Amino acid sequence: MALNDPNWGRKRGDGPPDLDEIWARFNQKLNALFGGKGKPPAPGGGGGPGGGLRQLGGGAALLVALVFLVWIASGFYIVDAAQRGVVLRFGKFTEITDPGPRWHLPYPIESAEAVNVSGVRTVEIGYRNDVRSKVPKESLMLTDDENIVDVQFAVQYLLKDPQDYLFNNRSPDESVKQVAESAIREAVGRSRMDVVLYEGRAKITAEARVLMQEMLDRYKTGISINQVTMQNAQPPEQVQAAFADAVKASQDRERQKNEGEAYTNDVVPKARGAASRLMQESEGYRQRVVATAEGEASRFKQILTEYSKAPGVTRDRLYLDMMQTVLSNVSKVIVDQKSGSNMLFLPLDKIMQMSGAVAGAGVSVIEQGAAKPSPMNEPTAVQQPAVPDVARSREALRGREREGRP
Repeated sequence: MALNDPNWGRKRGDGPPDLDEIWARFNQKLNALFGGKGKPPAPGGGGGPGGGLRQLGGGAALLVALVFLVWIASGFYIVDAAQRGVVLRFGKFTEITDPGPRWHLPYPIESAEAVNVSGVRTVEIGYRNDVRSKVPKESLMLTDDENIVDVQFAVQYLLKDPQDYLFNNRSPDESVKQVAESAIREAVGRSRMDVVLYEGRAKITAEARVLMQEMLDRYKTGISINQVTMQNAQPPEQVQAAFADAVKASQDRERQKNEGEAYTNDVVPKARGAASRLMQESEGYRQRVVATAEGEASRFKQILTEYSKAPGVTRDRLYLDMMQTVLSNVSKVIVDQKSGSNMLFLPLDKIMQMSGAVAGAGVSVIEQGAAKPSPMNEPTAVQQPAVPDVARSREALRGREREGRP
């Protein structure tokens, strides 16, 4: 046995097998796997130098085939339903692929990148994660009436064109942030402070959304603005106390204004109703006075006609009517003494009516010439100036004249 024999000093079967023998067995198994006829290795380790080289060349080809298959298989990829695939050939855009299993030429010829086009992305301006974590550099803005407001808002956006999103701008998300800040500053700068803080928030966000979309389309970012939400708008912290006082004063003014309007709404209808009532009453009074005057004028004309026919009789009749009207309202009983009659005409029915109408008047005192004092134990009658009994005197004289006429 030679000294350079690897098995010198060892018995057959001891130690690890020969490398050529291992390689030959491996080739035999691969040939059997792919349908080839495997030949048993020659005794003594591979059947000579020529057989070992042939086996080594066959194993290298198989290894290259396996590497090629793996390289081809690396081109397969899957695009989710919410994504779009962007295929690049040597770094240049080639196509956009739809959801599903896809294949492209393996690296380094082509590469594919999946872009989420359905997910809503959000950028925050003026704060980070919480409105209490303010960023004054972004949130402080100047209004049209030269006041400073602290505005915090969020922008939600989607991707509408993956190609523009990936290749037209270096940092599209940062571009959205800068565009949003610029647009909201422009919208706030066109509005007054009260509009920004209270009733004009929806209008400002809508205007800012339109401005953002116009600028992003101009830059070809492939981004679509979904919603702009104003999280908070208030004066700066340094002037919030003074602003709260101003707001309270404004609220008091509005309250007093509402109270004044309520008082006006209560008083004005009543005044208008009273004025309408007075106008109607005055109109009724005017109509009544006019009708009365017309009736008196008509009556006067009729009396004048009768007076022209019989002046004496009409004059006496007018006098008697007037005296009857005047004396019917007097609480005195007048007795005629000039007629020479001893009989007193006492209208007892009239006396009873007048005594019943006047409460607490007591018993009427019949005067003869002058008023007599009433007894101390009886209530005193109401005393009025005496009226001369001219009517009864004339009636008595007229009656005597008529009796004396033949």
